[in-house]
Amino acid sequence: MDARVALLLLRTGLVLLTLELKCTEAAEVFTNTWAVQINGDSQEADRIAREHGFINHGNVFGDYYHFRHHAVERRALSGHRGMHIRLQKEPQVLWAEQQVVKKRKRRDVYEDPTDPDFSKQWYLFNPTHQDLNTQTAWAQGYTGKGVVVTILDDGIEKNHPDLINNYDPEASYDVNDDDNDPQPRYTQRNENRHGTRCAGEVAAAANNGVCGVGVAYNAKIGGVRMLDGEVTDVVEAHSLSLNPQHIHIYSASWGPEDDGKSLDGPAKLAKEAFLQGITKGRGGLGSIFVWASGNGGREQDNCNCDGYTNSIYTLSISSTTQSGNVPWYSEPCSSTLATTFSSGNPGEKQIVTTDLWEKCTDSHTGTSASAPLAAGIIALALEANMNLTWRDMQHLVVRTSQPVHLSAGDWKTNGVGRRVSHSYGYGLLDAGAMVALAKNWTTVGLQHQCVNAMLSEPRDIGNKLVFSKSVDACWGRPEYVGSLEHVQARLTLSHSQRGKLAIHLISPLGTRSTLLFPRPNDFSAEGFNDWAFMTTHSWDEDPQGEWTLEIENVAANGLKMLHPRVFSWFCLL
Repeated sequence: MDARVALLLLRTGLVLLTLELKCTEAAEVFTNTWAVQINGDSQEADRIAREHGFINHGNVFGDYYHFRHHAVERRALSGHRGMHIRLQKEPQVLWAEQQVVKKRKRRDVYEDPTDPDFSKQWYLFNPTHQDLNTQTAWAQGYTGKGVVVTILDDGIEKNHPDLINNYDPEASYDVNDDDNDPQPRYTQRNENRHGTRCAGEVAAAANNGVCGVGVAYNAKIGGVRMLDGEVTDVVEAHSLSLNPQHIHIYSASWGPEDDGKSLDGPAKLAKEAFLQGITKGRGGLGSIFVWASGNGGREQDNCNCDGYTNSIYTLSISSTTQSGNVPWYSEPCSSTLATTFSSGNPGEKQIVTTDLWEKCTDSHTGTSASAPLAAGIIALALEANMNLTWRDMQHLVVRTSQPVHLSAGDWKTNGVGRRVSHSYGYGLLDAGAMVALAKNWTTVGLQHQCVNAMLSEPRDIGNKLVFSKSVDACWGRPEYVGSLEHVQARLTLSHSQRGKLAIHLISPLGTRSTLLFPRPNDFSAEGFNDWAFMTTHSWDEDPQGEWTLEIENVAANGLKMLHPRVFSWFCLL
């Protein structure tokens, strides 16, 4: 009997203790500030505050004011009754309340995804911080929600368990078979797996127990099946212009042959699709085209001979390996804007993503894997600020990409103090920095184009031709350019072996861009016909001053004739 009573008392004591703890946790904390409603203007509020030792911190709205009293304790468990009574005795004070601290919790608390392969996604989270800094963006609540990305490729497995909840039929089409179903064609060799792999990098769902996660795991994802058949100008233009008021970002990991000898780019309709996209897409803000820079490194190719990555309208993305080295397949060129991760040498990790037959893979490779990671990061930045234009996004990339941890022999500091490389552009994309800068970004002004003729007569080149011209960047005219974005050198020249040419451009501030490296596999005698070589390396520099173009002939038997027709900038005021 005594034991039973003791047990009951003990239990009652525990209950009382629990109740007491709860009361303590719920105790109000009073501050030294008051909300005061005053019948009168701000001068009357100042008078009342002054007479009672308060500081008037100004009008909240209407006739409510914010008072603070430094003689009152900043945080207390009981209110200051005396001060409260004195305020209420004022005839012009209609109401007053000492302010208490309110507990408020963010509803977007971030926790790491629980997906089984997330731990393998070294490029999304790495204890050494050599990653894309996506967790910082996720922790701020940005996961791609409200953003639509489409993959221009060989189709997308729309019923994949890691894609099905984010799949968007309005961002999808089968251009090859002219129907609404972008499902890939299944074969024994699984050669049509590419688009599904790219899609998972962007928007594989989180916390669903399947595979890993996409960079923008709450974005909507679509697919355009356009590479599993004959690719024509019409096919490309149709794909690039699909539903441009609904789709925000187009991701493409394809282009001409990476054989070190091709010179090819968009034809008439595809060029027009790009132009229509940047002028009319997204309600006039401009479609965002993300492009893989190319895999022709082993063939010593150069991505400035690819008219898609070389376009000012595309955001060209290169690759780096897990260890931060240039991959064997990477092509250098001056039009590359930035870099994300991909595969490297044997033994280095590759990219984890969705695969055909509702499976997962940890072996996605090449610059094909880098562009979708960039598209996902761009989706995060767009969620942070849906008013960003296509050029705003390129500015954000230039300003936030990180050159640290990336090894290359050609890093240089340009005329405005930024590090830039032909292998990496401005460095590794940083998702956290991108969204932080995007949130309060002020849209850049209208794009201006200033065209300057460098040579008007053909010139023999010999072993090397160097010529300079001082330009005023169209000073005093509507097309005046005060700050550079893209620089194009449009060249027409003939040569018995095109691959023996190297072309360099030096800005007035001394930034040296290699527009073309020699290509030993290019034996073409066709030369270049009004080809636009592009560099991003002088971004934000002042274009006024002396520009120098160098053309080297590394062939034993001389260049025949050179005739550069026009040299132009597409830039920002």
